[in-house]
Amino acid sequence: MFAVIETGGKQYIVKEGDVIKVEKLPVEEGEIEFDKILMVGDKVGTPYVEGAKVKAEAIRVGKAKKVVVFKFKRRKGYAKKQGHRQLFSEVKITQISA
Repeated sequence: MFAVIETGGKQYIVKEGDVIKVEKLPVEEGEIEFDKILMVGDKVGTPYVEGAKVKAEAIRVGKAKKVVVFKFKRRKGYAKKQGHRQLFSEVKITQISA
């Protein structure tokens, strides 16, 4: 069985045993329960499926690879370089219930 969950403003297709990276969650390690379930198998929510839950286990929190932001205007002597590393939580899906 699979489910579509919403977290951090993004949607993820998950099934039991999957390990996904999501926007940083307020939990370092331990159990997490997602309640914003958009779809479970054949059931489609409006906007969410009533009573559906996805249980997961937070494995770790980390930083993604650096993204370089470079702004440049030709012939003006303007160049600006910035870097950004987004925080993420790695999550293992343990149970999907509808």
